[in-house]
Amino acid sequence: MQKPNTGITQKKYHSNLERSRAKTGFLFALPWIIGFLIFSLYPICISMYYSMTDFNIFQSPKWVGLANYSALFADEKFYKSLQNTFYMVVFATPVTLIAALLLAVLLNQKIKGLPVFRTIFYLPSIVPTVASSLLWLWLLNPQSGLINVGLKAIGLPQPNWLMDPLYTKPALVIMGVWGVGSSMIIFLASLQDVPRSHYEAAQIDGANAIHQFFSITLPAISPVIFFQLIMSIINYFQYFTQAYLMISGSSGGSGLNAESGGVENSLLFYSLYLFHNAFGYFKMGKASAMAWVLFVIVMLVTAIIFKTQDRWVTYGDD
Repeated sequence: MQKPNTGITQKKYHSNLERSRAKTGFLFALPWIIGFLIFSLYPICISMYYSMTDFNIFQSPKWVGLANYSALFADEKFYKSLQNTFYMVVFATPVTLIAALLLAVLLNQKIKGLPVFRTIFYLPSIVPTVASSLLWLWLLNPQSGLINVGLKAIGLPQPNWLMDPLYTKPALVIMGVWGVGSSMIIFLASLQDVPRSHYEAAQIDGANAIHQFFSITLPAISPVIFFQLIMSIINYFQYFTQAYLMISGSSGGSGLNAESGGVENSLLFYSLYLFHNAFGYFKMGKASAMAWVLFVIVMLVTAIIFKTQDRWVTYGDD
């Protein structure tokens, strides 16, 4: 009597089991896949088509080719919005990252009441953006704001923060520093992961705290700094909500006004101008073109930073 081939039977069993698990996994992932296709992939693809059409929501899109891109690069406000956005990327990114890292270093020390201090510094980052913006509108008030009151008390000039184009963007940078709690927590976690043996060996060799910070701490947490840098740059390229609320609050008008960009358009950031084109002027084609230009810019900047990581980012025991 011929014996059954148990090897083939087991292979079939494992094959059927893998198919069953794959089907189950696919079914669990199906809601996300459907959501991604409808709410992410389709809008991305259709925006490329709209960027080459004259489309205002109320009428069918008309094909115009690259006319939207040509009009965009001939628009002075487009360059002004890019200038304002690059200001935040170049200045706000390092300022907020350095502030978050310094706070993390301070909160990594062994002192009494450390959980209380960590909570205090983290709380601003979970305050809703609308509430924090309204708070800063009051703090930055040139007549009664606490910042100018404090500057006056020590004999320093009191800027007209939100009505002077020289100070509008620095005011937003200061506001950004106030909300670095999330970045601080990530830095704090990375600092606690640095082996203590490295510091002990450095102390034996006579290295002081500054030498330890630059020779041990920064290289050890450089992957986290790299991640935070990329995310911060992407976020500042999309800077919108704070400027939108600041303009509305300081002018007493509505941010829906398509002409609003702050005093001398000093707060006209790229995403805000994109919003104005889409929902103020109803130029959906031009707004879609702006979105794709921004995508290309962010990709190029990110690619450049990735190219530089070999020089300053260390992984593992490198």
